[in-house]
Amino acid sequence: MKAIRTDLALEMAENLGYGQKNFAPEGIHAAEKTREGYTVTDIRVESSSAAQQLGKPVGRYITIDLRPYFRRQTGFFVRGVRCLAQELTDLLPGVGQEFSTLVAGLGNPALTADAVGPLTLHNLLVTRHMVTLLPLQFSTFSPVAALECGVTGCTGLETLELLQGVVEKIRPAAVITVDALAAQSRERLCATIQLGNTGLIPGSGVGNHRAAINQDTLGVPVIAVGLPTVISTTVLGDKGGDEVFVTPRDIDQRVRELSRLIGYGITAALQPALTLEDISGLLG
Repeated sequence: MKAIRTDLALEMAENLGYGQKNFAPEGIHAAEKTREGYTVTDIRVESSSAAQQLGKPVGRYITIDLRPYFRRQTGFFVRGVRCLAQELTDLLPGVGQEFSTLVAGLGNPALTADAVGPLTLHNLLVTRHMVTLLPLQFSTFSPVAALECGVTGCTGLETLELLQGVVEKIRPAAVITVDALAAQSRERLCATIQLGNTGLIPGSGVGNHRAAINQDTLGVPVIAVGLPTVISTTVLGDKGGDEVFVTPRDIDQRVRELSRLIGYGITAALQPALTLEDISGLLG
């Protein structure tokens, strides 16, 4: 039997019985709340045995259900940005003038389902150069740098190698990675954002494991932001032939929209002095 592919901690917890009355595995705690009209599930894995059971490292995993976003309720984009920014702020080790951040966009910009990372960087306010060159004029901004990592087949470099070099050079306080994920449920495709403080293994959801990107390998906290864009045909009931990954038919629109939401959300978290109108004006 082929393994079910998913990068989402919430789906892994559901496979263990989360959502059922007697769900209480030792070392795994889950809580649900509503923030800005969006359902947020916070899963905390607190022991190595729980991590082994769930299939995720010890740490915290936050899932934002974006289905209300596509119902176009009043203020859906503004509330989505606020929700993401607030949850991301909770995971960051600190925000302020002295808090520098490297945001890494992972994935292949030529492949829509894998372009979440690169497209997010197009909607991110990058400030490190301004703060460095004109510190007095930009004294209220946190220094933010961006790196589009590409894919090994095009660069000949592992993503980890690129990040290690940049982190060693600019020494950020934290790294935020943005990447596409695989889901188990079709309802969560392009309708869920997962945040986690344990880093990530690029390509793990589609069976193309690369070197892990986390605090152990980079030496700084790594916050992973992911959007599920693909689902395996084995999950959809195709038990014969080679495994294939499929996407929603409106993948182009959803990836563009949600990459903008993620970019604005990260910017709002890293630049708390700015309003959403400020961010829109600065990004043009």
